[in-house]
Amino acid sequence: MTIERLCNAMLAMGLVVVLAACGGGQRGLFSGSGGSPADARASAQEEILRERQAATGSRDSIWDLFSNRQPTETTLVVNRYLWTAALEVLDFLPVETVDPFSGVFTTGFGTPPGGGRPYRATVHVTDGALDARALNVALITRAGPASADTVRAVENAILTRARQMRIQDRRM
Repeated sequence: MTIERLCNAMLAMGLVVVLAACGGGQRGLFSGSGGSPADARASAQEEILRERQAATGSRDSIWDLFSNRQPTETTLVVNRYLWTAALEVLDFLPVETVDPFSGVFTTGFGTPPGGGRPYRATVHVTDGALDARALNVALITRAGPASADTVRAVENAILTRARQMRIQDRRM
């Protein structure tokens, strides 16, 4: 019975030593007395972190995810002609999600008039300018991505309709 107690006590002491060695202090039980390159890197990273925290006021914790650090005057601009023209050109597709503030809308599968292949679209208006660079269209068929010619034709149709709408507004 005493041998069992002695073995249990030695096992417990061994666990305590192992756990103490895993501590997060600068020098653990098994770290050498000299400065290793890993220690130098760790201290350099800590110094960089301290400098960044001092400059930005950040503490890099999980609670920082919930703080609002972005300026409140940030606004996203979406060209209304491109937005409306995209909705008009793709009106044969059922709209699933719409976010006019970020300029993105997605549709479900639908077949164009006179066509046989169903398409699904995601449109992103990225800028306030009436420009081809401000329009991103992604078309998908049930078999995979649509051809580049089809996507280009849809983009051209949207741009043409947007220009027509702008001209109509200037006449009025």
